[in-house]
Amino acid sequence: MEFFLQQLINTLKVGSIYAVIAIGYTMVYGIIKLINFAHGEIMVFGSYFAFLLATYSGLPFIAILLISMILTAILGMVIEKIAYAPLRKAPRLSALITAIGMSFLLQNIMLLIFKSEPKRMPELISMRPLEIGGLIIDPITIITVGLSVLFMIILQIFIKNTKPGKAMRAVSEDKEVAVLMGINVNRIITLTFAIGSALGALGGVLYSIAFTQVYPTMGIMPGLKAFVAAVLGGIGIMPGAMLGGFLIGLVETFTKAYLSSTWSDGIVFSLLIIILLVKPSGLLGKHRKDKV
Repeated sequence: MEFFLQQLINTLKVGSIYAVIAIGYTMVYGIIKLINFAHGEIMVFGSYFAFLLATYSGLPFIAILLISMILTAILGMVIEKIAYAPLRKAPRLSALITAIGMSFLLQNIMLLIFKSEPKRMPELISMRPLEIGGLIIDPITIITVGLSVLFMIILQIFIKNTKPGKAMRAVSEDKEVAVLMGINVNRIITLTFAIGSALGALGGVLYSIAFTQVYPTMGIMPGLKAFVAAVLGGIGIMPGAMLGGFLIGLVETFTKAYLSSTWSDGIVFSLLIIILLVKPSGLLGKHRKDKV
């Protein structure tokens, strides 16, 4: 029983990281129907920003995290303006190909700047593990889950109760009507990329702290698993991304614990095939008919 409960604790840590990364995917898709395959690389840039700040600045963890999120949000806005804004009226396939190209471009930029050798993330959290009975909860798990849940709540409040958040919901529902209502759609799209990139940085910093490494190709697997989480929960639906992230974390953790670590990725990605066959709109998604 203790082993089972320990795996549930591990699930919360991994699942919360996937959830915040998946929200970045689902926000962009919800607004412009684009799967931003460069999101994993944006996450890695957030990790590198934190690595550089932790190595050379001596700032506290919270300051490093917030500055990394801000810098990554700016990077996301620049990428949106350069790569995606010119393709607003282009076919979706063109934007999708551009996203894949941007992913490779960002990877190679990081390889050029930081080289391929993994860098060890400095210790940003120095707390003693919490022991409850026979369970050991490391401080990274507590902080990871706490920060992830906190930012999810802040985002939900922002989306539901602020004017820019309501504008984002309006653009997501019907872009043409939003324009008629006086909403600056281009500004809202840029804001969406900024928030999504900042959340990607949050996931990247927490991921690099949990696994103590930073390297240019680090974002490939967590980025793909976060995409699976977004599809599993219902792409374009933020509560679905959260649910999907925790479910993917659950499946991955228990597969490694009770079956084999070599099977975990295959089982996680097989979930994508199953959900697309059984319920293509995702667990919380609703089937919509497009007008032609």
